[in-house]
Amino acid sequence: MIEELFCKVVSIIIKCRDCEDRRSSVRLTVETHPSSNPLHKKDLIVRLSDDTDPFFLYNLTLGEEDFQSLKNQQGLLVEFSAFPQRFIDLLEQCISEQDKTVPRFLLQLLTSSNGMDCMSANLNIIETNPFKHLIHLSLKLLEGNDSDVKTYLANCMKNLKLENCVLKKTLQKSEEDSCQKLCVTQQALAEKCKELDKLRNDWTSQTSLLSSRHTQEITSEREKVLQLQTQYQLQSEQQKKELELSSNRTIQHLESRLSEFEAVNKDLTERKYKSESYIRELKGKLAAIEEENHRTKQEIASLRRENATLDSECHEKEKLLNQYKMRTAVLEQEVKDKEQVGIRNTDACEKAEEHKKKLEESLEQKRLQNIKLETTVKSLSEELIKANEIIKKLQTDMKKLVDKMKLKNAVTMQQEKILGEKDQMLQKEQLELTNVKHILKTKEDEVLKLQEQLDNTTEKLEESKQLLKTNENVISWLNKQLNENKISSLQEPQPLYEMPGSVKTISPVSTLGAMQNSQVRFNINSPADCRPTPEARPVPSTSTPILPPTSCDPAGLDMKYLKRNGSVHTKAQKIGNGPSSAPVRPALTKSGSSPILSAYFPGQQPRLPAS
Repeated sequence: MIEELFCKVVSIIIKCRDCEDRRSSVRLTVETHPSSNPLHKKDLIVRLSDDTDPFFLYNLTLGEEDFQSLKNQQGLLVEFSAFPQRFIDLLEQCISEQDKTVPRFLLQLLTSSNGMDCMSANLNIIETNPFKHLIHLSLKLLEGNDSDVKTYLANCMKNLKLENCVLKKTLQKSEEDSCQKLCVTQQALAEKCKELDKLRNDWTSQTSLLSSRHTQEITSEREKVLQLQTQYQLQSEQQKKELELSSNRTIQHLESRLSEFEAVNKDLTERKYKSESYIRELKGKLAAIEEENHRTKQEIASLRRENATLDSECHEKEKLLNQYKMRTAVLEQEVKDKEQVGIRNTDACEKAEEHKKKLEESLEQKRLQNIKLETTVKSLSEELIKANEIIKKLQTDMKKLVDKMKLKNAVTMQQEKILGEKDQMLQKEQLELTNVKHILKTKEDEVLKLQEQLDNTTEKLEESKQLLKTNENVISWLNKQLNENKISSLQEPQPLYEMPGSVKTISPVSTLGAMQNSQVRFNINSPADCRPTPEARPVPSTSTPILPPTSCDPAGLDMKYLKRNGSVHTKAQKIGNGPSSAPVRPALTKSGSSPILSAYFPGQQPRLPAS
């Protein structure tokens, strides 16, 4: 947020190299702006501007780092937080004493061109005393470039527009108030006119009623008079007179009221015309005031210019006056000193005459001593010349040392700035390091989790490998057993034969029927014996004779399971029974019995081999 601390018109002495010194009134504003640097909160902005000259603009933005260098250069004892208030106090003292003939505090602006387009200026706050001009504070300001002047003029235009809007609103309010008053007066006039019309109507109705009553009464009275002319002639005349008097009174009363209403009406109409004329006069005055305002603004501008020239002339004359006063004071002091010296001289003359004789006597002795002293003086003068040469050499050495010290100070300032930048870089790198450490911790946690998952998967893999090995061993053993069973069944064909593991099958017709009506279950979980346990379904006995088998296929697992092992293969064998012979092929046929789940091939249902 921008905070305005000080904004006043100040009298300032402007000094230039190419032109003469002049005094002018300048607007000095002190503001605080939020700092762009994240380490510092606020920046102090000092601006010099002229209300008459919009292109006169000098700016200074003072941060905490710049203030530290200013503090070291000018030996300030104030911190950055208290500096704005101290600066404003000094400005207030300058304003309070700017109307005096010999002010104690002065504001001075020294302008100097750097050879480039931008101009630099020094704003000095000077305390004057009879002995010396003390500079309390010196601020280096830069002349505003095109962009700064544009922004400043835009802000000025914005403020002027706001003032214009406020003035327009006040004018509109005054016009509305006058219009409302006019409307109220017009309404009151209309009401009064209505009342007048009502009164006139009432008066006409009353007069008509009275005249009708009077006519009726007159007719009745005439009849009575005609009837009683003699008796009531006097009474009727008296009544007539009384009635005429009363009617005249009422008529007079009504006429007086009518005149009063007419007078009120005239007053209201006069007020109306007066208010209208007053409004016209106000409008004319407003236009005249606006013209006068415009003229006064132009006159003020011209007067300010004249005032500036007069101020400069006045300042020069004041300077001359002060110089003359100083000279007169010095001359008076010299006259007093000379008078005192004269008195002393007379006393000294008297004493000198007394001592003259003594001195004459001692003169001869001193002449002799003078000769000796002259010789010593010559030797001393030669030594003094040598000493002066040595002093000059020492002064040149001192100048060189001072220049070296200035260079060292400049180098130290640059190093301090570089150190500040490096500190900022270090802070940023430390923040990045903390972020990287945090990311590393998260990554290490993820790696530990992944390592745990890997260990679990390796354990599962080993278990699955062991299961695979056991399954392969079981399959190979089963294939051997099946092959042995096939060979034994081919060599010894009998109606009843036994398989290892108490597997009994009855083949009344052929081995095919026996294999179709039987199922083998594999018990993997049994630790002692891993042999198939057959389930034999009973085959009904028939009276037909048992015939030997014509052809037989070797019972065994499917070829795809045997290919996995890679060690067991089945070969086609030709077995002849009678004249015809057929090749024996391994085959698997589906039986209509209930399915048996396998632990070796999940999701599949293995079947017993059928011939």
